[in-house]
Amino acid sequence: MPAAAATVQVEIDGIEPGGGPLRVALCQGSLAEAACARGDEAPASANRVLFTFQGVPAGTYAVAAYQDANGNGRLDRTGLGLPLEPYGFSGIAGRRARPDFAEAAFSLREPGGSIRVRLGRALPRR
Repeated sequence: MPAAAATVQVEIDGIEPGGGPLRVALCQGSLAEAACARGDEAPASANRVLFTFQGVPAGTYAVAAYQDANGNGRLDRTGLGLPLEPYGFSGIAGRRARPDFAEAAFSLREPGGSIRVRLGRALPRR
């Protein structure tokens, strides 16, 4: 039998006005960049933006998102590794410690599901 595929809708809110594009990724097994291969980008044109990923195999995933405020294509960090741009994760992964895949994970089954991610900053805007 073929593997079941699902649709994942990811709603991003907490978007900063006048900021750069939003980047969102589906991660499997880890929150490391290599495990977050399926992603998308959209302009930050509203308070909320909806991303739709189709044909996603059933399984356990997490969502990682950030607003690329300066448009350089990466999440900027301090020398200590703290994010300088708005970011967020699915689930209960917080901003007070290194994010954990298990805290951000959700189970995806056919026909799919909706996830909400709220962006925030680890440090005040400079």
